[in-house]
Amino acid sequence: MYRNLALEFVRVTEVDAVACSKWMGKGDAMACDKAAVDAMRGAFNSLDIDGVVVIGEGERDKAPMLYIGEQLGTSVSDCPKIDIALDPLEGTSICANGGYGALSVIAAGDRGSFLHAPDVYMDKIAVGPKAKGVIDITSSATSNIKKVSKALGKTPEELTVIILDRDRHLDLISEVRSTGARISLIGDGDVSAAISTSYPNSGIDILLGIGGAPEGVLAGAALKCLGGDMQGRLIFKDEEKVRAKKMGITDFDKVYTMDELAGNDVMFVATGVTDGPLLDGVKFLPNKKAKTFSIVMRSKTGTIRYIETTHVLDKKKL
Repeated sequence: MYRNLALEFVRVTEVDAVACSKWMGKGDAMACDKAAVDAMRGAFNSLDIDGVVVIGEGERDKAPMLYIGEQLGTSVSDCPKIDIALDPLEGTSICANGGYGALSVIAAGDRGSFLHAPDVYMDKIAVGPKAKGVIDITSSATSNIKKVSKALGKTPEELTVIILDRDRHLDLISEVRSTGARISLIGDGDVSAAISTSYPNSGIDILLGIGGAPEGVLAGAALKCLGGDMQGRLIFKDEEKVRAKKMGITDFDKVYTMDELAGNDVMFVATGVTDGPLLDGVKFLPNKKAKTFSIVMRSKTGTIRYIETTHVLDKKKL
């Protein structure tokens, strides 16, 4: 992976975050998403890369998407060939409602770095570095909580499990409560939720439950950089299996490890749209300025960089 591209990718997420943050709290999710997609596509297409979207928005949100297979960049001769996983606005409803934790997110790597997953659901489990190697998505939540508790030197009652607040998780929530573990329920944003398991001061120890497969791949890339661990299983409706086969997926019950979600040398980049556990959101300042807060991580070196940028809005196209 070309480390000199790191700042270029940060510029992409910065442009994206500023564009969609202008719609924050206005209640129009479609406008938030469109602003994010348009800004990210335009910023990517100014880069001298031969980029291919391998994990994109998909069709679920009915928005003008950055779709799987879309070509990005100028594709000039001898430019690097990059696979891109992205979510222009992770937490569309969060941004629209002025909520907590919306991000602009990119993961990038050389060709073949990411699982080519269709836009379906994924059952996930994620933990931080101290619990690496002890999780097993084929086991019960109770079993995983006991193993993670032991690895972290905590009792189950001291463990905090983060779960998307969805009706499909009612049985999971009941089981987790039966172990004595604490639960943090979130309305959206399971990429940042998965990442929070690898931040010692986040208070989050394990992510459990079903969310989007694209978000699972992005979270896998970030956790690979942070030294955490993750497993996922794709969940298909019958009609979705046809599309999955075309993408090379034949084992519909396969458990994907973190290295299968995001292999090789990958880079993860995010800019905050609204304030959240990982990053502060965009701040609009006097005199037509804005401030953004970003993170860049690289799996090969384990380097984590935080970037705070002040933009003069009438001197640059954002």
